[in-house]
Amino acid sequence: MRAAVHTAPNEPMRIEELADPHPRTGEVAIDVRSCGACHTDLHVLKGELPFPVPAVLGHEVAGVVAEVGPGVTELRPGDPVVTSFIMPCGGCPPCARGEEEICQRFFAYNRGKGRLYDDETRLFRPDGEPVWMYSMGGLAERCVTPATSVYRVPDGVALADVASVGCSTMTAYGALRHAADVRVGDTVAVVAAGGVGSALVQLAALFGAAQVIAVDISDEKLAGARELGATRTVNSATTDAPEAVRELTGGRGVDVAFEALGAVPTFEIARDSVVEGGQVVVVGIAARGTTGSFDLATIARRKLQIKGSYGAKPRRDMPVLLDLVARGLLRPQDAISRRYAFTEVQQAYDALRRGETIGRAVIDL
Repeated sequence: MRAAVHTAPNEPMRIEELADPHPRTGEVAIDVRSCGACHTDLHVLKGELPFPVPAVLGHEVAGVVAEVGPGVTELRPGDPVVTSFIMPCGGCPPCARGEEEICQRFFAYNRGKGRLYDDETRLFRPDGEPVWMYSMGGLAERCVTPATSVYRVPDGVALADVASVGCSTMTAYGALRHAADVRVGDTVAVVAAGGVGSALVQLAALFGAAQVIAVDISDEKLAGARELGATRTVNSATTDAPEAVRELTGGRGVDVAFEALGAVPTFEIARDSVVEGGQVVVVGIAARGTTGSFDLATIARRKLQIKGSYGAKPRRDMPVLLDLVARGLLRPQDAISRRYAFTEVQQAYDALRRGETIGRAVIDL
């Protein structure tokens, strides 16, 4: 099969021929039809998140089941599916207490070493050299992942529309539903209107937020956020964003501010935009070592809540999201602004690096 192989930080990915991967017990092989280009992949490509090489990245996958391993009974070859980027093991302490979004084995084996849960990769070069996997390694014609991260796409839903559900949409849903518990009538600011930010805007509107204020430095991205449900927008390159957010909320600030990029300036905007007793939810993945500051006295006096959110709970939440898509209430395809052929995979990430991507870009195979 063909795969886009990451070989060194800040070097272009190379399309190589790798051996076809096959599933082991409890796993599923998927013929990839599309894969979203996520900013977290870009952190790895830039060397900002340590990860072994050579590796295949890509973790927003939509495709068709090619093969199932022993013990997999709920899926069969030919099923249209989407994957969650979090691959819960189902047995570690966090998974056992219902916090599979912080599965210990996922971080120890996959994010730490690029392997699945038998401590081995499924990807190899023709000479037998191992190639490591970031999640399932979806920037390839075929990938293998635990069945706990694979979900059948409902009838009538196009595979080309739903790859991003497994990461940007799921990440946004986890932040809104579990970290912040946004309710009807809440006021929300989304700081950084990229892929995850676009999903936050769309879902916050669906959750019934009274105001959804998108903040970004790009007028194009802000225009896209308005189309997805933002009630007001603020360009932080040309105005004092926290002050503007307060003006838009009658001087009080928002109930919840989501930081969706993973950078100090966006964190500071979110921090300074919330009402007394409000929540600042950090969703964006920052480069290792990035630090944001806050005044402890201010946190105590204003009763601020600063939270982190890594994603939704796949086995509980992915069926909910796919049902919303099937009923037409959630339209992830509306956030897709660019599609690339597989041979253009590096161009997709170059555009993401330059900040040119509005919403989500998808690589079609």
